[in-house]
Amino acid sequence: MATLLHIDSSVFPSTASASRSVTDAFRTAWQEQHPEGTVVYRDLSVNPVPHITADAHLAGFSDPATHTPEQAAAFAERMKLIQELEQADAVLIGAPMYNFSIPSTLKAWLDNVILMGRTAGVENPSAKGTPVTVVASRGGSYAPGTPREGMEYVQNYLAATLRDALGMDLDFIVPELTMAPQNPAMSELIPLFEASRDKAHQEAQEKAKALAARLVA
Repeated sequence: MATLLHIDSSVFPSTASASRSVTDAFRTAWQEQHPEGTVVYRDLSVNPVPHITADAHLAGFSDPATHTPEQAAAFAERMKLIQELEQADAVLIGAPMYNFSIPSTLKAWLDNVILMGRTAGVENPSAKGTPVTVVASRGGSYAPGTPREGMEYVQNYLAATLRDALGMDLDFIVPELTMAPQNPAMSELIPLFEASRDKAHQEAQEKAKALAARLVA
């Protein structure tokens, strides 16, 4: 049975969150395709993981036998997150754009799971090849050729960490223009937002089904 690690980071509930609605669609399709599978869920907005500390950081570069009690405790919390990642057959991440970047809670999770010599910085990092689907929702458009293309730091950053550092098999779903229904200045873009939303949900369902079928084949 395959295990899906599902991580959400939006500060909004599913009824008001573009990223959560798409990750929900992905997870539902996954479970329909693979009802006996396991889903490990982390809502980083409701239950944020600890931000990296000096003890947690330094413990990652030293022999566990030399850890202080504080380092041992901090490193144990990191290891829980790392092992969840390593044991997952697939990963799903909701990563809305806040102020041009990812939520700080998601950055904290990444800081914990990126461990040089284990998950990164080696020829065969421990989560290498694991498929990860990121729902990178954003209020405007930062697509190639748009005026704000140079301000797109979500996909660029997550490609550097998830794909380049951790060696994971990265795929994006990008619902955009999500602020159009709330911002009167963007009202003319509502049809484009609706098309992007519908495409994202369709992609989520198709990708989840294909991935579940591939992993349990």
